[in-house]
Amino acid sequence: MNKRLLPSLTLLILLTGCDHSDDEALLGTLEWDRIGLPAEASETILNWRVAEGDQVEAGQLLLELDPRRLEARIGQAQGEVAEAEARLSELSNGARLETIEAAQASLARHRAEQTEAERNFQRIDTLYRHRQVALAELDRARARRDQARAATRNAGAQLRELTHGTRAEQLQQAAARLQAARASLARVQLDREHLDLRAPRPGRIDALPFKPGDQPPIGAELASLLVGEAPYARLYIPASQRARFRLGDAMRVYVQGIEQPFAASLSSIRSEASFTPYFALSGDDASRLVYRAELRLQGDAARQLPAGLPLRAERDADGQH
Repeated sequence: MNKRLLPSLTLLILLTGCDHSDDEALLGTLEWDRIGLPAEASETILNWRVAEGDQVEAGQLLLELDPRRLEARIGQAQGEVAEAEARLSELSNGARLETIEAAQASLARHRAEQTEAERNFQRIDTLYRHRQVALAELDRARARRDQARAATRNAGAQLRELTHGTRAEQLQQAAARLQAARASLARVQLDREHLDLRAPRPGRIDALPFKPGDQPPIGAELASLLVGEAPYARLYIPASQRARFRLGDAMRVYVQGIEQPFAASLSSIRSEASFTPYFALSGDDASRLVYRAELRLQGDAARQLPAGLPLRAERDADGQH
């Protein structure tokens, strides 16, 4: 080899070594914590109260679904509750005075009829003994007497039922029916409240997949809400670099399309490794194990970033442990 080339080759090797960093750039995407709000009933969307990109507060109304079907069910449930309450009140308070007086009058009438039937049977029996009436006449008198006795016993039982009150088992059954009716009403009223979709947390509306007039199926996502103080970077740390990272490490994040990097800190690292995701494959990376990690971005500017942007992250030399 020409000895004049040795200094040049040595310098080239040193420069190449200086350009190579122990920590390669980590690839990933920008993400927000996301909440999907599903449809709990398949009803027509009446109108939207917000638009995509709007900032909303917790409890703010987002959209309204058609309530007519559930309001009809609420009316039916309220009627069932009123009926159950009236039945329990009737059993608890006992019969009205007018009903008891009518039963007493009925018992007195049947007793008078029984007395008359008893006397008529005794008269016919005496005549039969003297061979003055036929056996058939005696049988008819006996039957009228027995019927009068049975009617008197029945009227007496009805009066005792009215005056002695309701059995404990009947009161328990009526109370249970009332409780079930009230529970059904509460469930339908809760379903009605969920027709007014409200934000569970402060955040920003990311997507509204349906429009007024649509009738989404049950479980369909009506709105997607981005929540949290700031976005985070989801990236993958190669196994060869994993030992050099600790929670809380300072990082720099370069988001595609934005020249100025964002400060971030390493907030989590998965304990189980996985294979390099498809968007980071290059050369020998296809067979490399990586650990999924998350970086929390800092600063007010980061709060304005949308989700889904590709990024790369590097360790911040000034903030390393």
